Amino acid sequence: MADIVAPSERSRMMASIKGRDTMPERLVRSHLHRAGLRFRLHQRGLPGRPDIVLARWKAVVFVHGCFWHRHEGCPQTATPSSNTAFWSRKFRENVERDARNIATLRRSGWRVFVVWECRTSTRALDALVRRIRR
Repeated sequence: MADIVAPSERSRMMASIKGRDTMPERLVRSHLHRAGLRFRLHQRGLPGRPDIVLARWKAVVFVHGCFWHRHEGCPQTATPSSNTAFWSRKFRENVERDARNIATLRRSGWRVFVVWECRTSTRALDALVRRIRR
């Protein structure tokens, strides 16, 4: 299926996708803050520059978009039908980089939590708070 917008418009749309301060990330941060957990954002010295770093608990949280980070079984992980070779490589590299960063953090003694964009309900975030505090 051909794209329904002009290439220049598609480029503009893709360029506007943010990598930080996304709505799911803001929801998670707000929930953690209301629960009394204090954190830093996007700490440069850590692999993958985690979205949220809770140093007191030696924990980091990555808030992953289902499309970009390929949340298995999620309907938001549909692959674009045009330029499939590019997208397949892009998604594979994202997943591999995520796995490397998580493994490096765990070897360094950090507890790593991943929150998926589609799983930011109050119930799921309450469970995250409990797991961080353990």
